Amino acid sequence: MVVAVALIGLVRTLGLADLVRLENLARLREWITAFGPWAPAVFVVGYVLAVVAFVPALPLTLLGGLVFGPGWGTVHVSIASTVGACLSFLIARYAARATVERWMAPYPALGRIDRAVARHGFRIVMITRLVPIFPFNLQNYAYGLTSIGFGAYAITSWLCMLPATVAFTVAAGAVATGAWDARRMLLLLGLAGVLLVALSLLPRWLRGRSAALDDLLKAG
Repeated sequence: MVVAVALIGLVRTLGLADLVRLENLARLREWITAFGPWAPAVFVVGYVLAVVAFVPALPLTLLGGLVFGPGWGTVHVSIASTVGACLSFLIARYAARATVERWMAPYPALGRIDRAVARHGFRIVMITRLVPIFPFNLQNYAYGLTSIGFGAYAITSWLCMLPATVAFTVAAGAVATGAWDARRMLLLLGLAGVLLVALSLLPRWLRGRSAALDDLLKAG
């Protein structure tokens, strides 16, 4: 955990976050590809560090599709994003709680997560992953300060992040390969869309069944 915290500081200090931008995707693609058989490992480790260091994940998600194609891109991105979210959670819970609490200070609304989790558990993770109430990277750390179990957090986060992961990597992979079967691309995008819509309706259903969403949205 101490090493992870040190790596966060290194990423921020060296300004590596500035390289992870949409306009640099071609450059990043060449750099990752140059690692040959080690490219997947380098990509996953880099993605995890990016998530932990508050670097926007969308460019890296698209990069996964560009480098590895729709199938393996989805696998690598899903693994990396979930591991990154879990590592942030563990850092907040066990290694740097005081530091994370200072990070949370400018966002008093995040304090509602703790109270809501105490009442509604994993459903709050589902809601905040599907509804952009709070920044994704901050959520990862915020949940580490709550009472939610690690297993429930990890599984719910993975499931609720998966539809967007599929959609973005499939789209980027299709652009990269060009000759990839268009019907297969549309099928996977359609399935991802259906799953995303289904998951996005869950908060509304939950709101009708409980006060979970109200606990997050109400003032105070």
